[in-house]
Amino acid sequence: MSLAIEKPIAALPGRFAYLMGLYAENYHRLARLFAPQALGVGSYVSTVDDGLDVRLDVIERHAYTLELKLTYCMTDRDTGVTSPSAWLRMYSDAHVAEVSHCHAGKHLWHALGPFPPTKTLFAHRMRMASFLNRWLEYLAEQGHSRGTLIAERELTVATK
Repeated sequence: MSLAIEKPIAALPGRFAYLMGLYAENYHRLARLFAPQALGVGSYVSTVDDGLDVRLDVIERHAYTLELKLTYCMTDRDTGVTSPSAWLRMYSDAHVAEVSHCHAGKHLWHALGPFPPTKTLFAHRMRMASFLNRWLEYLAEQGHSRGTLIAERELTVATK
């Protein structure tokens, strides 16, 4: 009998390992794209020729964590808030970035209820991490970068 049949080894990572891999990839994409770990608290706008300006808000800085909001500079007609938007946490010690929620007022418990089943919570986190991964890839392809970021206060002064 073959050893491969007696002891099957998973060719693909488990779901949790895949999610942690997405978190790590999102951290590195975000760090390469906008280098938020080098930015101070405040709002920054990235403008390229596609007509869709991107806004990055560095909300809080902690010893090993950055709290960020990434959104387009356009307002949703129905809600009056910028959309799409992702609230992010970058952990510099673990080199991972997670999406805590995806719209203003849509904290996890708003979207899933107070005590969601683990499977539901995991699937939601996987969707949010995948969304962020694809969005960061798209932004890089469009030409957004650390070099295109301008502090919003500088942008306000330049337009006056």
